[in-house]
This record gives sequence, structure tokens and C-alpha cells, in this order.
Amino acid sequence: MTIYAVHGETGPVLDVPPPAKSPSTVAGLRRRVAADTAYLLPAFPLALAAFLVVITLLLVGASLAVVWVGLPVLAFGLQAAGGFAGVERLRLKKLDGTPIPVHPYREAPEEAQGLRRMLWPLRQPQYWLDALWTVIGFVTGTIAWCLTVVWYAMVAALTYALWVWFLPGRNQGLAELIGLGSSRLADILVNTGVGAFALVTLPAILRAATWLHSGPAKLLLNGRASLRQEIDTERATRLAHQDAEATALRRFERDIHDGPQQRLVRLSMDLGRAKKQLAEDPERAAATIDSALQQARDTVDELRSLTRGIAPPLLVDRGLRVALDEVVNRAPVPVTLQFEVDSPLSPAVETAIYFTVSEALTNVAKHSLAHRAEVSVVERDGVRVDVSIGDDGMGGAHEAKGSGLRGLRSRVEGVGGIFDVDSPSGGPTNLTASLPLL
Repeated sequence: MTIYAVHGETGPVLDVPPPAKSPSTVAGLRRRVAADTAYLLPAFPLALAAFLVVITLLLVGASLAVVWVGLPVLAFGLQAAGGFAGVERLRLKKLDGTPIPVHPYREAPEEAQGLRRMLWPLRQPQYWLDALWTVIGFVTGTIAWCLTVVWYAMVAALTYALWVWFLPGRNQGLAELIGLGSSRLADILVNTGVGAFALVTLPAILRAATWLHSGPAKLLLNGRASLRQEIDTERATRLAHQDAEATALRRFERDIHDGPQQRLVRLSMDLGRAKKQLAEDPERAAATIDSALQQARDTVDELRSLTRGIAPPLLVDRGLRVALDEVVNRAPVPVTLQFEVDSPLSPAVETAIYFTVSEALTNVAKHSLAHRAEVSVVERDGVRVDVSIGDDGMGGAHEAKGSGLRGLRSRVEGVGGIFDVDSPSGGPTNLTASLPLL
């Protein structure tokens, strides 16, 4: 669903972009085949080299370990495994963009010197996983490489009709071997059929061979480090969420103290004064009561405004789209809203998007001197929501200048999102956030 809403303007405000053309299936298939081929052809030579070097060093080191001489050899063998693993990680990244883990190996402590630093790889689980990969990778690499070479050789049979005439003598052909005749024409037809079959099935075979070799590599070489990164990210997300909640609570407490609490104190004083004036001066008592009623109305309005910052009723009752329409309509500058989200969102993500847009537009009104603003909330690939708030103001927004942008970052990162600010001096300003759907 797409909604375009403008506050303070009439008429069309956005041109709906034409749907993007999907890339050619044939071109995409060619790129996939080329990438798989480039990954598979070096697989066997690299796996063979890694197997011979690493296993030789480990076997020598293990056999000499009883006299301690073998321990440095073992450590060197593990480091060699780590070197070959680094090459494989680069190949995986080039294949399909698999990210290279950050710091997959723990560094030796600064106080470790001499032999202790030399033997440090023996205490690293990832080095042992790398060594295991040299064995498994040799098996999978050999199978994958053989499949690749055999299938390309079968595809080459398509050219059989071009060079069969230059073969010396009369050899027994494939057609004769399988009992389909001994003529040259039958041989050409059989070889062409084999080549056509191999060409049609080549992408699937290469994909299967790539999966066979790259799957264990990703698990053994990147799995442990990726899991640690996910844990670190989850911990950082939880801390950011806690920080955002603590900041919001402190601000709410301050606003309650500075606003409604003061009004309620004045209201109680006005009511006490009106009680004393009722007997002596009813007219002044009526005026005091009128003032107290106004204080009560102002207090209710301010409390409603404050509670909107905790759980906006419109967001809870009618959803994000309607709540953002309300935010846009009450903005002091004309705002264009583009909303394209069809998938359901978790309450935490909905709340984060709502407050990101609401607080960003509040900052636009207070600080930017902008004449207009644009808000975009668009679902991407069914896995995330991209939020963008831009204005044509003076720019210069920076997280170091106040707690507002830092609070937005904490709120977005608290639900596992990414937040960024682009606001050069002179403008324009663009705030972006990418949040998971769930």
C-alpha cells in the first residue's frame, strides 16, 4: 500500500516511479555460472596444497610432541592452516559476498612472550577448525573440481561435429559403444545430445558443486566468528535499548516535574484560595475557579502530550500508517509522506519508526529553518524497513550537538536497526534508519 499525504499543500506532490526492470535472467545465469566456475576450478589445487602442507606439519609436530620439539611445529602447522583459511575466506567473499569475520582469532596477551606467544595458536579453537577444514576441504574440493571438469568436458562434446573429421583412422565412437550404430552421423548425434544435456544441466551441477565445497567452509571458517559477532551485536542492541529507555524515562520524569506537577500545585492553591473567597467575595471566587479550570485543561493537554511519548493511542489502536498521518498533519512545515509497508511489523519496530519520524520532524521545526520536509517509510525485500526524513533547511545537524539525535540512534539500534545522519553545513539534512521487520 502506498499513501501520499501533504500538510499545507494541495495537488500532486510525488511522481510514482515506474517499476524497476528485473535484470535479464540469462545474464544473471551467466554471471552465476562464471562465478561458480571461477570458485571451483582452483578448489582442488588449493585444497591439495593446504592438505599436504598442514597435515604434514601437524603429523610431524604430533610425532615429536613427546620431546616438546614438536609443539612449535604444531603451532606453525595451525598458523599455516589459518593462512589457507584466509585465502578461502577471500574466495567466499568474492563468490557471494560472504563477509569476512572481524578478528576470528584472539590475539596473544601482551605479557605473553617467547615460547608462550609462539604456542598461542594451540589454544585457539579457530585454528583447529581451520586445520579440520584442510581435511574436509580436500575431500569436497576434489569432488567439486572433478564434477566441474567432467561437466565442461561433456559440454565440449557440442563441438564434436567440427573436429571429428580430422581424427585419424576409424575409432570406435560413443554411439557404437552404447549400441546405437557405428556410423559417423550416429556418433555426431549422440555426442551432440550429450553436450546439449551437459550444457542445460551445467548451472545446476556447478551450483551443487559450489554448495558442496563452500557450505562446510562457511561453517568451519566463519561460523564461530559469525556467532560471536551476532552475540556482540545482540549485546550492543540490548544496551542501546536499555539506554534509550533510561533516557526516555529521565526525560519523562523531568517533563512531569517541570510541567503538570507545577500546574497541579498551582491548581491546588487556586482551589484553596477560591474556597476562602466563596464566603467573602463570590465574584473573585468565580474568577479563581475559572482560572483553576483553565489550569486543569492545560494540565490534561500536557499530560496527553507527554503520554503520546510513551505509547501513542493512535499507534496502538489504528496502526503506524494512521499515526504517521497524524504526525505529518500536525507538523508546522509542509511534509510529504511516502508509506509503502505491507508486511506486519512488531510493536517495538512500529514504535521506533513512529518516534524516529515524530522527533525528527520536531527537530526540523525547531532548528532547521526548513520550508518543507519529506518522510519515506518503505519496505525492502520483505526483511527490513527503510526510513528517511529529509528537509531543505540549513543543515549542520550533528549528534554531538545535543541528545536528540543520540536518542534517535539509541532507539533505532535498540531494535536492531542502523541509524545515520547526513547534514552538511548549509543543508540539506537527511536522516536514515534501516530496521528489521520483526
